[in-house]
Amino acid sequence: MLFRAISGRFGELVVDLAHDLWRRLCQAPSYPIRLLIQPRLQQRMEPEFQPYGLPHLTVILLTIVLPFALAAIVRRTKSQRLENVIIGVLSAVLVLNYIVYLVFIRSHGVVDWRQMLPMQMCDWGMVVVIVAMWTGSQRWFEVAYFWGIGGTLQALLTPNLRFGFPDWRFISFFTSHSVIIVSVVFLMLTRRYRPHPMSIVRVWLWSEFYFLVTLIVDALTGFNYGFLLHKPEAFSILSFLSDSRPLYLLQLHGVALLFFLGLYAPFAIFDLATGKSLRNAGKQEGIL
Repeated sequence: MLFRAISGRFGELVVDLAHDLWRRLCQAPSYPIRLLIQPRLQQRMEPEFQPYGLPHLTVILLTIVLPFALAAIVRRTKSQRLENVIIGVLSAVLVLNYIVYLVFIRSHGVVDWRQMLPMQMCDWGMVVVIVAMWTGSQRWFEVAYFWGIGGTLQALLTPNLRFGFPDWRFISFFTSHSVIIVSVVFLMLTRRYRPHPMSIVRVWLWSEFYFLVTLIVDALTGFNYGFLLHKPEAFSILSFLSDSRPLYLLQLHGVALLFFLGLYAPFAIFDLATGKSLRNAGKQEGIL
């Protein structure tokens, strides 16, 4: 009995010493075990984003299919109440996703309010889309169309993102960008909204307002809102622009104009194909 008690106690001491030694080795900043273990743990905790991998392609597919599916349901049921419910759900998803994102980054050490300002183009686009859905305004829709499709579509296809699925930052990023596009296309399909020639001028003026405000905010905070300080880290169409900041900002205007013209081109071609002139399109816009 005495031998068993002594051997049992000795075994417990050995286990405790081994556990303490292992803990100290793993905590030592220069010890190779820690260097080997931590990257693997971080990889499991923070999966790396793979452009056009299965999760990315799934998001793109859902973004294409979902607005057509929702619009088909509304047309089949002919229910205004159901349309309002869908608008409410889309709006709630955008707002809640943004709030949860702020809580998430705050809980992960981002305490500087300058990093949490709603100054990205997609943040403004989110607000405009929600206003367009609830007011039914053609003017708000045209801003939502050019900002939501022009700016957000680029972010959807070439995201400035390091984290892959199922990391929350992946889910939050694509939720906000995809739902903006889904909302814009849903309005086009259910309410027959479309841009007109003067829409480009009005949205250009709104874009210049965003540009000036964001330029000031970037100068005051030092953060790259709107990618006005420098190009995004991830590859995108902006990667082809100049490294000289003055020329880069000028080229940004050119890219925006090309996007606006490209987004209006299908409607211009349709008007020409159906015999509508720009003057008739302008009259139709005035009626709306």
